[in-house]
Amino acid sequence: MTLPTTRVSFPGGAVTGESTVLAVHPLGDGRWGVVTADTPFHPLDHTWPDQPADTGTLTVAEGGVELAVVDCLTGAVDPSNGELLVGADIPVRRGDEAWSWLVLHVLAEQAAGSADSAQSLVGRQVTLSVDAERRAALSAAHTGCHLLALALNAALAARWRKDPGRADAFGNPDFDSLAMASSVMDTEASTDVYRLGKSLRKKGFTAEAADDLPALAEALPAITTDVNERLAAWVAADAPVRIEVPGPELTARRRWHCELPAGPADIACGGTHLHRLGQLAALETELTLSADGTELTAVTRPKRS
Repeated sequence: MTLPTTRVSFPGGAVTGESTVLAVHPLGDGRWGVVTADTPFHPLDHTWPDQPADTGTLTVAEGGVELAVVDCLTGAVDPSNGELLVGADIPVRRGDEAWSWLVLHVLAEQAAGSADSAQSLVGRQVTLSVDAERRAALSAAHTGCHLLALALNAALAARWRKDPGRADAFGNPDFDSLAMASSVMDTEASTDVYRLGKSLRKKGFTAEAADDLPALAEALPAITTDVNERLAAWVAADAPVRIEVPGPELTARRRWHCELPAGPADIACGGTHLHRLGQLAALETELTLSADGTELTAVTRPKRS
């Protein structure tokens, strides 16, 4: 199978588009993955599956048949044998230039019908429509996740005994990147889990009391207040947000940019986002420390305007 890497329009906020069906791939359990040349759908990233996939509809131009897109996955074509692999079965990181990278719009069996019916979609013109409300909620959570990262880095800056060798856009030690264990968004919040283990301590972070610095567990209420005050100020500033898009391909290395009051901030990101922070009415995080002190969890909830 030889297919070009899918061109995507979701980084700019698109939720509709038209394209041609290039292939239909059986996924098992009666599901089918429809590959189009272009799409506004954001697929689940197999390498860093933080933002859930878009859902929506695929409407065939001839006849107007509307099919439900119940999921959206990342696929890749193995250059050695032309095999299309999906999600966790892909053995390389997204962007490997030898591979073709595809967005698969997942149709359930009742939507696609028989194998012959599914394959009959190949070559047809279709309209792709994303569930815009769900996308907006996920975009708000993803934008909130990045803002939380910057605010938490600032609030924890005093807890570094030495320079860890990695700083964020504002020059603070990049706790978010260095300690990150997992990051997951849903339509209500983003949940970030940070590992406070031996590796982080070697880099210079301290969770223990030191000099006039209280232990992290004791300081957590004040840190939470600090973070939430920063988040509130940034939301109030209605800072513009954009995604730097070097190319239309799914594999393009995109970056999130936000013009915050303290200056421009940017973070590597393959997801979707708000256009302005004024699209939020509020943004608050809750920080909790595990009983053994080895994990810090941040649950950040955006409230949209």
